[in-house]
Amino acid sequence: MGVPEMETLWKDLSSRKDQGKLSKDEEEFFIKWVKTMGCLRDNPRHPSLNTHDIDPLTKRYGVKVWQSYLENKTSGARRTFWVYGPGRKEITILGIEPHPEDKKRGSYDRINLSDLPAGEI
Repeated sequence: MGVPEMETLWKDLSSRKDQGKLSKDEEEFFIKWVKTMGCLRDNPRHPSLNTHDIDPLTKRYGVKVWQSYLENKTSGARRTFWVYGPGRKEITILGIEPHPEDKKRGSYDRINLSDLPAGEI
């Protein structure tokens, strides 16, 4: 994870999991995130991820932004937003957000992602 906010969140959850200090909701979220990261590592096109690019976010950031499932068929199902890079065969996680109502105009405008590191991607 190259973006500081996501790396900080990952390290915090990992540390507290090792210490047995995660709430039930945090533990469920972390388990899903670990599974998603494994699928992304092995195959970003893994069928369970339903990975696809998001044109409004691509336009905003100037680099192709991808969305993959963290959850599905649940209220407020979260999505992982990411980009390829900075290195070859690397991805950078930009954020994890609830799935927006993508049928509504401007729905992705409300997605709050970490900024890309300048000149790295």
